[in-house]
Amino acid sequence: MTAPVFVVEELPGGPAEFVLDGPEGRHAVSVKRLRAGEEVVLTDGTGRWAQGEVVAAEGKDRLVVRLARVAEEPAGSPRVTVVQALPKGDRGELAVETMTETGVDAIVPWAASRCITQWKGDRGLKALAKWRATAREAGKQSRRVRFPEVADAATTKQVAALLARADFAAVLHEDRDYGSEPLATAQLPSDGEIVLVVGPEGGVSPEELALFEEAGAKAYRLGRSVLRTSTAGTAAAALVLGRTGRWS
Repeated sequence: MTAPVFVVEELPGGPAEFVLDGPEGRHAVSVKRLRAGEEVVLTDGTGRWAQGEVVAAEGKDRLVVRLARVAEEPAGSPRVTVVQALPKGDRGELAVETMTETGVDAIVPWAASRCITQWKGDRGLKALAKWRATAREAGKQSRRVRFPEVADAATTKQVAALLARADFAAVLHEDRDYGSEPLATAQLPSDGEIVLVVGPEGGVSPEELALFEEAGAKAYRLGRSVLRTSTAGTAAAALVLGRTGRWS
């Protein structure tokens, strides 16, 4: 079993004794029930991390850890970004959770024209906060030390601008009439940025698809079955991560 991961705001520059407290300390002491001699990993979620050994558990929310030298995990290459149309209900958090576990580097919420869910005002801010909290928790659970960035919700024009800057841009589309090709045989770059667009349950509109194609994206399909919007991004990311050597 690999060592559990806990998130801290900042790590010391070198080997040191560190006190993990607050919500993370409470989780370590009262939920995980860690004790002296057990191993942990502390990270800031942006790639900096350190292996540590528990020295003592104090009270209900303080864990004293002896840290080794702080290391830096390089960013993955090629970078994989998934533009995720807003699903209904809690399926958005499900998509974020599984994409994080799979290994995507960034997630961009997209307010597509056919999305039933719309993020507006306080409701939108709360939904975005849930996505970011989900990415953080899933990152810890999957033992990542570089968590995916969850961007602010993007408009269709903003997504098009993102696609125009990408080294490879794909819009997942199940309809062969739109000239979609298999993603499994696409020519992928060995570095740079790959952007995958996942549409809503109602699909990407012809107007959106035309705008994305103008920005340099092409339509690709995953397979014979049609996946839900909350699972398509995970499946596509897994395929790309495997083919580019990120999973090797």
